[in-house]
Amino acid sequence: MTDSLDFLNALPKFSVFDNIPIEYTDHRFSHFALTDALIKEAGEKKQPILHFWTTSPYVILGMMDTKLPFLNDALQIFSSYNFPYLVRNSGGLAVVSDEDILNFSLIFPEEKNRLSINDGYTRMHKIIQAAFSSFDEQVDAYEISDSYCPGEFDLSINGKKIAGIAQRRLKGGIAIMIYLSVSGDQQKRAEMIRTFYDVGLKQQKTNWNFPTVRPESMTTLEQALNHPFTVEDVKKLIKSVFTDAAVTLREGSFSPSIHASYVEGLEKMVKRNQKMLPQ
Repeated sequence: MTDSLDFLNALPKFSVFDNIPIEYTDHRFSHFALTDALIKEAGEKKQPILHFWTTSPYVILGMMDTKLPFLNDALQIFSSYNFPYLVRNSGGLAVVSDEDILNFSLIFPEEKNRLSINDGYTRMHKIIQAAFSSFDEQVDAYEISDSYCPGEFDLSINGKKIAGIAQRRLKGGIAIMIYLSVSGDQQKRAEMIRTFYDVGLKQQKTNWNFPTVRPESMTTLEQALNHPFTVEDVKKLIKSVFTDAAVTLREGSFSPSIHASYVEGLEKMVKRNQKMLPQ
């Protein structure tokens, strides 16, 4: 284990939520409600958690996306691609999710010395670096400004973005969340989001900054490393970082407290989307 993963020394056991029962996946808002429930659980039980999930094809919008001056017209772009959409409950801008994109969260209880936002992102970066350390290419962390949902801790290989990171903090717990473009047609994903902003803005100036997406600035792990990957392959590589560091991974159980928080979170997501999107 490298010095950069020393934070795992204080976290000998993680609960893993991977094979999720259908009652926690059968609504398009399910994964976001469950993430909130797991953040609360981590805080209350002082238990670090790993959460893995994938979705059918849809677009995950950020709250800022709802400020587009021609939002109704822009949303029709997703309909033309047969992609449903929703507004998530964390920051950032639009991203694409489908069966070839792995969503993964590191969820921690609050620590005595409060984890800074940048340190949280750095932890995720180091985990992903370690997961792919057997390959020749380096996983870098800096903003890819012409990608969709650009951020200071975009992960890239040879200058092309493969992943984006976000955080969500609730009382007692922190989730550092990443989407990894494992395989599939990243060009199509980026072209769809580029067109969404083109139509949503129609060259009108706004008080918000939206990216000028250049599809060539993004790629998949499969293309960047010239190696075939499935989502399951990537999950195994990530989990191996923890087991190699002598961390015990045990299957998480869906406690009554998780279920209650999930139901509450689902209701909040429904209300959020009803409020923010045209009905």
